[in-house]
Amino acid sequence: MVELDRRGILGGLALAGTAFAVPRWAQGASLHDSAIRPGFDEVGGAVIDLTIGRGPSIVQGRRGHATAVNGTVPGPLVRLREGQTATLNIRNTLDAETSIHWHGLLVPFQMDGVPGVSFPGIPAGGHFTATFPVRQAGTYWWHSHSGLQEQTGHYGPLVIDPAGTDPVAADRDYVLLLSEFTPMHPHTIFEKLKKGEHYFNYQVPTWTDRYPLTGAQRRMWARMRMMPTDISDVTGSTYTYLANGRGPLEGMEYLFQPGERIRLRIINGSAMTFFNLRIPGLPMTVVAADGQNVRPVEVDEFQIGVAETYDVIVEPGQSPAYSIVAEAMDRSGMALATLASHPGARATVPPLRDPPLLTMADMGMNHGGMNHGGMNHGAMDHDGMAMDSPSEGAMKMDEGGGMDMSGMSMRDTSLLPPDVSVGPGIDMVSMSPVDRMGDPGIGLDKVAHRTLDYRKLVALEPNPDTRVPSRLLELHLTGNMERYMWSFDGKKFSAVSDEPIRFANNERVRVRLVNDTMMAHPIHLHGHFFELVNGAGGTHRPRKHTVIVQPGGSAQFDLTANEPGDWAFHCHLLYHMHAGMFQIVTVVPPAEDAA
Repeated sequence: MVELDRRGILGGLALAGTAFAVPRWAQGASLHDSAIRPGFDEVGGAVIDLTIGRGPSIVQGRRGHATAVNGTVPGPLVRLREGQTATLNIRNTLDAETSIHWHGLLVPFQMDGVPGVSFPGIPAGGHFTATFPVRQAGTYWWHSHSGLQEQTGHYGPLVIDPAGTDPVAADRDYVLLLSEFTPMHPHTIFEKLKKGEHYFNYQVPTWTDRYPLTGAQRRMWARMRMMPTDISDVTGSTYTYLANGRGPLEGMEYLFQPGERIRLRIINGSAMTFFNLRIPGLPMTVVAADGQNVRPVEVDEFQIGVAETYDVIVEPGQSPAYSIVAEAMDRSGMALATLASHPGARATVPPLRDPPLLTMADMGMNHGGMNHGGMNHGAMDHDGMAMDSPSEGAMKMDEGGGMDMSGMSMRDTSLLPPDVSVGPGIDMVSMSPVDRMGDPGIGLDKVAHRTLDYRKLVALEPNPDTRVPSRLLELHLTGNMERYMWSFDGKKFSAVSDEPIRFANNERVRVRLVNDTMMAHPIHLHGHFFELVNGAGGTHRPRKHTVIVQPGGSAQFDLTANEPGDWAFHCHLLYHMHAGMFQIVTVVPPAEDAA
């Protein structure tokens, strides 16, 4: 069985490999004498050496401890070529276990870099060699899957050049990696969230604020003991948002000449932040999502969830500079970079916009929503698969024009299927979880300009598998926000670690994710791409490895389980994963499947 193979690997996988010298920066005390350098170098070739160490990091005058790779935060841009065999020697100079997961790469599961799932981890002072064939092209990234190291700087970009001609022509090719810095230790952040999940929310409504809420609406939220500004768990109150490791005042810039085609490879390598990205005065043409080419879509702003990547083409005009604004979804801060016609050129930076507010749709009460690309309310989708939706609760308007919540429970667990474990880990149930794949994301639904949503994505190349799925797997994203408990189907990973989600080899499955919480979740499946059921048709659906499931809504994808092994499947909000929203997917090898 795969489980037995995995345990054998975890017990006996050799960490020896070739010994290699420790770089000067990683030799103990010398690392603590000067701050870790922001930004990243580029490494490539047949053999790449990566060394992981710790040291102080200073961002806009704030000092914290960081985990660096090859002496920088982010770590180096790893540049590979489709068709090569990559060998990456990883040395751990930390006093703790570490790992590197190659996010979005199709690799043998033993090389996937998830301790306890696909390999034993790299022990303190140890090293590991990852060797795998490079089977794809595109924009990806890498990061630690050990503890909360990712929050401290253990991440970096990864670009794979195509073996043949790139369908995207560009004069310049740049990487923009978005992330966060905080001087607060990540375990301290987690402890504060466990004690009070509103701890970092400085945008709590009061009777004297200027939020566009009526008195009836304020009473409604108060009765539910919820806040319409509860958008992000960790906010700009502790985070400084980074562009390639630099704060908004630290001058990240990309040079251009007017009329050039600039390719920006945008990676959300943050721990907890969704970004809404725009370049005022300059449209963007989206040409790839999660490393996979899509038909060009011109937009003015788009949301990029944690762990997603988007490639865009921009063509700067005669202005000396353009600001690249990546505003945190809750609008508590921004990452900032500049397209500059000459060094030092700057454009006007727009102020932060007013914080967005959650709506009834974010509580799973969007009764007017319709799913044009999938299945809802028993409707048949284009592939002939149907499913039932939960019954709707009774709602009415109160005398002040707000929604009357009387006689209605947000924790009506009778709406859940029987395989969802009901208990203290669930404090909300979506009453009518319509497909929200046409939603541009929180904060972008009312802007006047063009935005991106999943329904606008169409794959450039035909899908490799267009079979009708043989079964439907429904999973609920569950949580108790007040206790900061997160799970799949009401069960934390610690309770189901020996009960993986099992797929037969080459099985074609439709997965429906139902979000019973009021937070957006970026759900990532290791080792596979899946096709979003977004209405694009059965042959050119966009292929992704991470999908945002909007609050109170649902999202669907079709999966061909053709990568045998054990794979992590989790929410990519770091503290949600750490709190339990994590599972293992087991794809049974062909021989075992036949048996």
